[in-house]
Amino acid sequence: MELPQVKYTGAIRQVTVGTGPASITVGGQGCFAFHSFEGEIPNPPVIAYEIWDSGTQEWPEVCRRAYGKALDDPVAWARHCRDERGARILAVYLVSTDPTGLNRSSADAAKMVERIAAEVNLPLIVWGCGQIEKDAETLRLVAEACQGKNLALGPAEEKNYKQIGAAAIAYGHCVIASSPIDVNLAKQLNILLLDLGVPEDRIVMDPTTGALGYGIEYTYSVMERDRIAALQQQDDKLAFPMVCFLGKEVWKTKEASLPSGAIPALGTEERGIVMEAMTAALLALAGADILVMRHPKAMELFSRLEKEL
Repeated sequence: MELPQVKYTGAIRQVTVGTGPASITVGGQGCFAFHSFEGEIPNPPVIAYEIWDSGTQEWPEVCRRAYGKALDDPVAWARHCRDERGARILAVYLVSTDPTGLNRSSADAAKMVERIAAEVNLPLIVWGCGQIEKDAETLRLVAEACQGKNLALGPAEEKNYKQIGAAAIAYGHCVIASSPIDVNLAKQLNILLLDLGVPEDRIVMDPTTGALGYGIEYTYSVMERDRIAALQQQDDKLAFPMVCFLGKEVWKTKEASLPSGAIPALGTEERGIVMEAMTAALLALAGADILVMRHPKAMELFSRLEKEL
């Protein structure tokens, strides 16, 4: 029997994060995710470990136990992920810079990222606090402090993409274009970054995601439409790798964060691990190239699932 095959006319651009032998290259697909029988998939999805600079005291205990005392120091945490967990790429969340929280200075945050970059020598995603103006200031200083390290900086949004994009261009970094679960808005932001002068091989898309059971079907649909446009409709303005920040979304849900016994019908706290792994699997099927995850056991479970896909 001859299996029907889809013919693709487009391809996803390849983007490299980091430098030297430790760098990570994502994208490059000439077909849909895991459809290797129809085209080339040179770079499989990669897992990025979360590193938070504050706020982990609010994490569920099952997550805190996984890292222990390493949570007290982002640099030590980064070393732990590299040495004990075999991490290949890290996602540093600058939670402490939030003006409604600790309001840490942008300069201090940049120094901390510089220490991590120098200490672990792994590719880094650096994610701001989500406040437009503060992120523009902080990520500019991070870009300058880590010149030539080829970080992935985000979120770059419509209201601050010029500042973040200009810093990435000036100091040699990638940009994460973040849009709120909408194909047209994602394309528009990519066009704005390209018009600004950000190179085609320095843009990664963040389509925004929810957890399993919390709106993930909207993200899946948008990611699928992004890939259809890029691969079958030759829309090169959507032909970029995608990153999904799913760990923080999963572990803030009630189902994942409740301790064992709180609601007997929900079972043990292992449910959060399974929920994170399943969320990762769905997003990988939708076309995610980088999966930012939290619990090491969830990463192990996803890796096992990935081999079966």
